Amino acid sequence: MQISANGIALEVEDHGSPSGEPLVLIMGLGMQLVAWHPAFVAMLVARGFRVIRFDNRDIGLSQRFDHLGVPNLALDSIRHAVGMKISAPYTVADMADDTAGLLAALGIPAAHICGASMGGMIAQQLAVRHPQRVKSLTLIMTSSGSRRLPGPTLKVRSALVSRPADPNNVQSVIEHSVKLYRLIGSPGYPAPEAYLQERLGQSVRRSHRPAGTARQMVAIAADGNRSKLLARITVPTQIIHGQADPLVPVPAGRDLAAKIAGAELDLIAGMGHDLPTELWPRFVSGIASAAARA
Repeated sequence: MQISANGIALEVEDHGSPSGEPLVLIMGLGMQLVAWHPAFVAMLVARGFRVIRFDNRDIGLSQRFDHLGVPNLALDSIRHAVGMKISAPYTVADMADDTAGLLAALGIPAAHICGASMGGMIAQQLAVRHPQRVKSLTLIMTSSGSRRLPGPTLKVRSALVSRPADPNNVQSVIEHSVKLYRLIGSPGYPAPEAYLQERLGQSVRRSHRPAGTARQMVAIAADGNRSKLLARITVPTQIIHGQADPLVPVPAGRDLAAKIAGAELDLIAGMGHDLPTELWPRFVSGIASAAARA
């Protein structure tokens, strides 16, 4: 369903009992709500949550921002590397305001929040900008944005800005996505080829917006270092991070745990930058643990 939130249209799905504990799942860069697997959502519903998943702005079936143009990623990468200010079409803070607007539109005063990767950055801003809306936080494979932290490997950086062999061919786009996920995924929990083809194929066929992904990438770079803001987060926080993450290396998880008061840290051996099916029970337990401490 489409909901008007923060002045824009967001595609939203609401799962579980309306009387369940509300839990909002926020996905990462260029990822759609379907990246939260229905079976994973069902596990959360079984734990008593009312699960809300949605497409971030500019992605999936939510409102497009094509009128803002396509960023020059090469130039913005250089600006970011040398510490220059980046002008973004919109900001991570704007996306946090979208999430707060979504809760308001659904009539939910406050919810538990789980964000993965860029979704974790949005969750951090949400907890700072709209603390009354957040009951607990679960931050998966994400970062404070500190420039002191190690970044992605060169191979991963190159893969992130690469293009499919034929951007207009669905199967070419799927193969390109599979190749990227093989690179950043969990070495200890490799996903079967058929699973990746099915899951990524579903996303590509549902919506493919490379320009939106580029604008989100610039929003991440422009958001910069959130370290000073993290001291303002007081809700129970669970941090989950893979020890084999090549996109957001594990020091980022430790850094978040050190900067958010009372945060609990779960470091997982063999986990990269994805959500392996084998680890879903552990993720669900982490989310439930943070919620129980609220």
